[in-house]
Amino acid sequence: MKNSKLIFGAILAAVSVCVWQIAQADGTNSVASAKPVPYPLNYCVVSGEKLGEMGPPVVFIYSNKDVNQEIKFCCPMCKPKFLAAPEKYMKIIRQAEAKTKTDHAKN
Repeated sequence: MKNSKLIFGAILAAVSVCVWQIAQADGTNSVASAKPVPYPLNYCVVSGEKLGEMGPPVVFIYSNKDVNQEIKFCCPMCKPKFLAAPEKYMKIIRQAEAKTKTDHAKN
């Protein structure tokens, strides 16, 4: 009986660790722990609306295995649209970041 309690305790501890690790594994890696790249646009990447015209922007950190990007939306309704096609919108953001770097290099 004592051995089965010890075995059960060890199994329970191992399962707890596994569950915790799975809960932490949300599709991100160490990139997610890095500081997010600042949002380079002054408008919502989804709607095209200027940020601040519909109230304070909705700030969201988009993270996956390669990206840890700050995103600002004009309203809460744009976030689900972004998440439905993130690569479409990330392409626009990457182009804006590249343009910003090019503009800084010229100055």
